[in-house]
Order: sequence, then C-alpha cells, then structure tokens
Amino acid sequence: MHFKKRFLSVAAVILCTAAAVYSSTLPMGKAGETGDSLRVGSNKETIYFWYTDDSMTSFINSATVEFGQDKGVRVIPVLTSEGEYLEAIGQASLHGPQMPDLYLLTNDSLEKAYLAGLATETGDEGSICNTENFPQAALSAVKYHDKNVAYPLYFETSALIYNASYMQQWQEQQEAKLAASESGEEVVDGGEVVEGEETKDVLASASLATVDDILTVADTFDVPEGVEGIMRWDVSDIFYNYWFVGSYLNVGGEAGDDESNIDINNAETIQCLEVYQALNQFFSMEADTITYDSVVQEFVDGKIMFTVATSDIIKRLETAKEDGSFAFDYGITSVPRVSAELDSAALSVTGAVVVNGYSEHKNLANEFAAYLVTDYADTLYEKTGKLAAYNYTDTDNGGVQMFKQAYADSVSLPKMMETGNYWIQLEVLFSKVWNGSDAATLLEELANQISTQISEE
Repeated sequence: MHFKKRFLSVAAVILCTAAAVYSSTLPMGKAGETGDSLRVGSNKETIYFWYTDDSMTSFINSATVEFGQDKGVRVIPVLTSEGEYLEAIGQASLHGPQMPDLYLLTNDSLEKAYLAGLATETGDEGSICNTENFPQAALSAVKYHDKNVAYPLYFETSALIYNASYMQQWQEQQEAKLAASESGEEVVDGGEVVEGEETKDVLASASLATVDDILTVADTFDVPEGVEGIMRWDVSDIFYNYWFVGSYLNVGGEAGDDESNIDINNAETIQCLEVYQALNQFFSMEADTITYDSVVQEFVDGKIMFTVATSDIIKRLETAKEDGSFAFDYGITSVPRVSAELDSAALSVTGAVVVNGYSEHKNLANEFAAYLVTDYADTLYEKTGKLAAYNYTDTDNGGVQMFKQAYADSVSLPKMMETGNYWIQLEVLFSKVWNGSDAATLLEELANQISTQISEE
C-alpha cells in the first residue's frame, strides 16, 4: 500500500454498483436476490457487512460462515467501491435494501462517521476493549470523545528494517579492531588512529537505538561490494517520515479528536526536523525520484543496509528468501530515537469494525464485530497479510511481533475533520525542510494555518 495515495489523493471516484459476495450459506444461484427478499425468505436474523479491500475477502467470507453456523444467523459480506465509501453507506442506510449493519473503516474517518450517525457507541461486546486484548494505540484509535465507537481489527505502521548479515559483518570488523587495539597494535581507520575505548563505543551502536547509531555504522563500515548506500527510505511519503516528529507533534491528543489539544510549533519538533534536514547531506536522496517500491527493491538486492518500511515488507522478504533473490538475513526493530535526547514515534492507521447507528440489528452486529477482532483475528495475517490489532494472535514470526511492538509505540492518525488537509500541508513542509528551508518558519506557518481552520469551523 502506498500511503501517499491515502493522504494526498483528492480525486473523486464514481461509486460503482455494490456487488455482494455471498458466503456458502447462500446458494450460488440466489446471489442476485435483494436484501429484502433474503430477509423475507429466511427465518434467520440477517446482517450485512460492507468492506472495500478485496484482499479481505477470504478472511471475511470464512468468518461469516463460521459465525453464522455457530449462531444460527446469516452474515452477508458486501464488497463495494472505495470511492465515496461513507457517502454510499449513508445512502444505503436511508434508502438501500442492503443497508450495512456494520462495516470496515479506518480510524481517521470515525469522527465523520459518528457525526453522520453512521457510527454509534459500541456495546463493547464481551468487554473486550481493554489493554489485555489490545495495545493502547488501538484503543485510542477507536475512541471518539471518550466513547468506544468501533472495534480495532488491523493496523499498519512503520519500523526500521536492517540487513542482519551486513550488521554481523560490521560487528566482526569492529571486534577485530578492538582485539587488535587491546593487543597493542595501532589500528588505523580512515587515516585516523582508533583507540580501544572508542571501538567499544562504536560496538554499542549495534543496538540501533538512535539515528546517531546508524550514522556511526555508516562511518565505520567497510562495506562489501555491491552496497551503494547505508540507508534510504521514501522521503516523499509522510508515513515514512512522520516518526521524526511523532513524539512532539500533537494534533488532537491521544485519540486525535480534541481540537483544543494541538501543539505543532514547539522547540522539540523544530530540533527533530533539523536532524531530518541534516540527513539529506549524509544520505543524498532525491525526494522526487525515490519511491517506496524502489527502496524496498534496493534492500532486497542488498544495495542498502537500512530502510523504513511498512509490514508488507515481511512477506516480500520471505518470498524473496524462498526464491533466492534475497540472500541475506534481516531484522526489524522500532524506528530509532532521533537522538539521545529526542524521542521518536511512528505513525499508525487502524482498520476498525464499525456498527452502523442506523442498524436495526445492533446487538448481533456488535457480537459479530467482537468475534471478528478477537476470536477470528488469528487467521487475519495468513489470509490477508494484514496484522491484527489483537494482542493474542498465534504466530512465531518475529517480524510480525516486532511490528506489533512498533504499533504499540505508535501515534494514531487523528480523526478531526477540521484538519483533513493537515497531511497535505505536512507533506509539503517535510519536502521543503528536506530541500533546505527553515523548519521553524514552516512550522509556525503550519500551526497558524491549522489554528485558523479550527477557529473557522
């Protein structure tokens, strides 16, 4: 998924006629029946579940079958167009025969859904919305003004990906320098004499805890043939840049819904952006030519040592290892601190199951939503490649577990409609900072613009 499209696209897509994807509880020949005739023709209570991402179809179809058989009800999944999705749900709720009783929606649209009556406070079926079942990031993502208005199903965030084979080579090089120094040999690196204590400090950088640690690796690594750069990431996409300012750029508070809680222009954010700007001189990346796919391919090819990526990279690397096109080991860890003094936090988006405020079957809809995000969540990654927000998913994939930790440490997308163009403006700001503009001036301009937008509402 390219997050630039998510944040920057303003093109309207004409809503196609929704095509229902029926579970095995319906005969194939009756797929064209209307919702009214289905309800009349069956004694089972029937609910409709809308979604837009075809990659979810196998997961959703399987869940509807198992839940329906277990409860003696009928859940009909409807795959529809992503364009004007909430508007289509609203129209169907007022006029359509297949009104969605619940649907999938990302957390940044929950305010719009709630204010339109298309989301309602959940019954928290089974009292599942707690920190035993979900990280706080997930719970905050589905809250609106202290109400649970959805159930967290899946998430996406970013993390630091590193070539573990290269890291091992680098560490062996540093250990060899340390051994030589301790034996009394004079170790020369780049024309400078290297002291033993200095090499110990360098070895401590193997933790990759800060951006400075990565720069230390870059300064001290005698890179193997074929390595063209130490680190690259998609600097043109806010999703892969936001971690630099995520700990200090506050838009709407923890739940992203409080217009009185906004802090954009502060000293820490300015310092973080200045670090970001300085990296352009170190890594020399052109924002207008680099793409997410290009840097991931460079990582697969062994041309770079570090990148920032979303969770889709796990399957891409595993597939490449199987077919032999990726001949290395790799590691995943949370994004590093900006510096020893400045923290970081990645951005996250949460896919949530929303119960329609217009539904006449809210109890059953809540029950199915709770089942989907907990009892059935263990199959989500296998069937869709998406990572479940639920804590207790059964997987021995270390990469999945690291991304789940990164999600727990992340900052959720805000929900406020007044800041709907915030991402476009922030994208422009990052681009200008990357190319040398003054961070403090740009942050002040952005803060004033957002303040004006909110006061005018």
